Amino acid sequence: MATMETLSSGLRQRRKDRASSDETVTSNGEGGSPERDEVVWGKTPGGEVFRVPTTHDVLTLFHPGYPKSHIDLFNLALLGLQIVLYLVLSRKASQVFFLLYFAFWRAAYDAGLGWVLTKQSKRKWIVREVQRLGWLDEKRKPEVRQWIKRQLAGKMGKDYSFDELPLEYNTWLLYRQLVDIILLNDFLAYCMFAFSCFRVPEGLSMPVHVMRWIGGIALIAFNLWVKTEAHNVVKDYGWYWGDVFFQRGALVFDGVFELAPHPMYSVGYAGYYGLSLIAGSYAVLFVSLAGHAAQFGFLVFFENPHIERTYGQRKPLAHRSPLLPRASRQLEDVPETHTRQSSVSSVASADSPTPAATEGETATESEEVFTETETEQELEIAPSIKSKRNSLGLSSLSSREDVPRSTKRVQVVSQHDLFHRYFRKDTVFLHNIDLLRASDFQLVLVMVYAFALAFTPSLSPGSALVLHFAHALTWCLFHSVGLGLLLRAQSQNKFLVRHYLKHYHYPQGDRGQGAVQEAFQNWKTIYNMSTVMTYASAVGLVWRTYSVPQQWAAGNELLRHTLGVLMIGLHLWSTLESYEVLGLFGWFFGDFFIEDFPSHLEYTGIYRYLNNPEVISGAAFFGLAMISGSKLAFALAVIRLLSQWWFLSKVENPHMRKLYGDSIRSDAGFVKVIKKVAQKNARLLESRAGRHAPEIRRVAREVKGTFDKVYEETAEVVEDFLAKSRPRISGVVQDTKVLLQQSRERLVISRVASDLSSYDTKKYKVSVVPSADGTFRFHLGEPIRVKWRAPLRHSRKDWIGIYRVGANQSNLVTKTSSLGMWVPVHDDEWDGDIPLSVRTPATATPGSPDVEEGEVVFKSGALPWRIGRYEVRYHHDGKYNVMGLDGPFDVVVDKPRTLDFAGVRETLMRIVPLCLDMDPSLIPQSCKSQIPSSDAASPPPTPTNASASPADDADGRDPDDFRFWSERQARRISLAIEQAFAVELTPEVVVADANLSALANRILVSKELLSD
Repeated sequence: MATMETLSSGLRQRRKDRASSDETVTSNGEGGSPERDEVVWGKTPGGEVFRVPTTHDVLTLFHPGYPKSHIDLFNLALLGLQIVLYLVLSRKASQVFFLLYFAFWRAAYDAGLGWVLTKQSKRKWIVREVQRLGWLDEKRKPEVRQWIKRQLAGKMGKDYSFDELPLEYNTWLLYRQLVDIILLNDFLAYCMFAFSCFRVPEGLSMPVHVMRWIGGIALIAFNLWVKTEAHNVVKDYGWYWGDVFFQRGALVFDGVFELAPHPMYSVGYAGYYGLSLIAGSYAVLFVSLAGHAAQFGFLVFFENPHIERTYGQRKPLAHRSPLLPRASRQLEDVPETHTRQSSVSSVASADSPTPAATEGETATESEEVFTETETEQELEIAPSIKSKRNSLGLSSLSSREDVPRSTKRVQVVSQHDLFHRYFRKDTVFLHNIDLLRASDFQLVLVMVYAFALAFTPSLSPGSALVLHFAHALTWCLFHSVGLGLLLRAQSQNKFLVRHYLKHYHYPQGDRGQGAVQEAFQNWKTIYNMSTVMTYASAVGLVWRTYSVPQQWAAGNELLRHTLGVLMIGLHLWSTLESYEVLGLFGWFFGDFFIEDFPSHLEYTGIYRYLNNPEVISGAAFFGLAMISGSKLAFALAVIRLLSQWWFLSKVENPHMRKLYGDSIRSDAGFVKVIKKVAQKNARLLESRAGRHAPEIRRVAREVKGTFDKVYEETAEVVEDFLAKSRPRISGVVQDTKVLLQQSRERLVISRVASDLSSYDTKKYKVSVVPSADGTFRFHLGEPIRVKWRAPLRHSRKDWIGIYRVGANQSNLVTKTSSLGMWVPVHDDEWDGDIPLSVRTPATATPGSPDVEEGEVVFKSGALPWRIGRYEVRYHHDGKYNVMGLDGPFDVVVDKPRTLDFAGVRETLMRIVPLCLDMDPSLIPQSCKSQIPSSDAASPPPTPTNASASPADDADGRDPDDFRFWSERQARRISLAIEQAFAVELTPEVVVADANLSALANRILVSKELLSD
């Protein structure tokens, strides 16, 4: 069954509107005595107001005192046929037949009715189809109209007049007949299936059977009570989804609707489980669960979206509301102990009354503004209320960040800013996971180890040894190569700092230091954990391969252990010595992150003798390998040494040369001593060689020359290969980026028409209207007008799309997706992106022009939000045949004339309003003068039930504050900032700032911090 129910997330309770009702005398539908009731007035989407006549519930179908229409007789015949089949078919055949029969009617209810009701809710599809077919048109199909009139009039009261009521109401009455057929047959088919599966469970005592029957009967009785009470509350208007067709006031959700959420779909199905208890069949129970789940699907996919679409309040994001200190609030609350002042928040209390549907906009008038919310999931951000803050003027500092110390007034903090001060993309389960955040990395690591322990099967000793080796090798490569690549990216382009600036919001005025500190803090945690796990996994491998020698003196056992311990001791000594010289700053590579920290080269301690004592850290791995005597442990030690050498040569040494330049010494003390000793011994050998000395020098020079020549030739070959490959590699990378960017465009199956011979393609034309400055350059977000001309008999399903120049090789057929950048030529004949066959092509009359002209406007989500060169294509009949083409035109974005606060803010004043669709309730007040008077650039009307209006913001609002209806608009601003300033900010950061000055400061800090 169906009803209009309130949502727990804040849908309002609709209250009676005295202005829309008058008292009158009506029948109670059961032939009883007259009672005083209210005359209910309805309103069609077109604005026609009419008196809603009395209706009777579905039980009148079985009342002998009411006349039966043809549809009623058909319904009764279907119900009687089920009873006959139940009596005729065998028990097994009945179970199979009624299972399938119930599945059919359940699908007709939840899938069929849900589909048509959704289309009716969005585009008034049922009414339009009745109009198209002419069923209620006296001139087109008078016989059909008269038949429908007889079917409806017989079931209505004396106050019903078929000819005087609007089309929407009569269509709803006709739709009710279909609903009655589906609901009654669905219910009876379920009962017949339950009866055919009835059995007496064995092995249960008599008290259990008695309690089973009592419980089942109680659940069925409760089910009937819930349905009856719900119908008494919502009447036939809510029972049959009347507000999908027309609007009326005076709906109150109380009574049983206060018992449980969505009682018609939750506790209203208790009878299913009561009948399952009585039938004593698991098959009935599982079918009941499936049917109940399908009903919840109907609730989720139709009912709730329809209620939100029709009655819900739109809540703007980033709406600031003042929060006074607790002491101030307590003082203000003293004289108002019994009353609470209503909030001016955009997110009004759910208890506030909603105007009757007849007073607000109709569904047709307001559906455009709801289109984006139907496909866009809003950010999970705390609701915010209107902000009243002192504007300190536009400066390089935030206009709401600092208050002069001389003032005694308490600084007012907005709820929006307070929320983003304490919550910054916090991880909830696995939502907002960020592997570059140490806590998230550790969370994922713990989960991986937990799953590995739980799901790893029993392994043989050899397999377990391989697993330990793979584990140790993974940590070894991650520590040296993985973290090395990360650290090199930080050295080259501040990758980690850039990541935190992009994804996380930091208070204004910290000059980017918050991102640097957080990036370094998380790096330290990850690096330390990786270091520990590298050694722990290596020790684990050695433990698995080690066996205690039986005879220590036999062979080289004692020697291996002695050398191994010595090498481990050497490693410990070199590590401690390195840490003593480096300190925490050098140990965690602080000079990769902190540029202001005083750092200088000191060749003291172990660095007096070695430039890179980290190489000695491999001694521990070789020592462990010698102790264990394992080839796997030795292979791990070799790989560890090579990876450490790669880290030093490709990561640390280039960064040191970048920071310290020529001050880095070429040879360490140990190398200098070795060279001196070698030179001294060479001279001594030369003096003792006598007459053979020249020959020895010649051979030495030749050998050295050979090595130098081989090295130089090899270096030349490698450099030549890299020089030749670099353009090719760059080209491949660039092509790969283009292919990835176009990959979504290619995912389209081009449907082409076969009836083009009946259309004169020469009469089709499409042309882009120049922008305001007379050129074909449009700013990002600027509406684009396109004029079109087509034959009078052209398809009503034609559409125009925008594509990047070069994306389609053919001018006859489009083979790439428009990615949403399209508009229909006739908007009223499309249901979203599905064309409707509503009208046949018009026929030209003698003397009239044989072409039709018009203009469409690309705006909001239909615009391209990437700069580039584009073209427009006119397509035929909802397919991809190109009938006209025009272009190219350019989509550009303004860049600041000077990279300072004034220049960046001026550029944002152009970008932000366009990304917000020039909606006056969203854009900053400082940009209100940019709102054009033309209809093309004007935003869609703000719904009357929306939570914000320009008037609400005129008092005490920071001139640079702006808001959003959905995350999509924040994503546009993020994309525009990236293209205008080469600064990446996530939509969450844009929403957290939501202020022109704050964004300008953030962009300047990012440019300064990330500049080389």
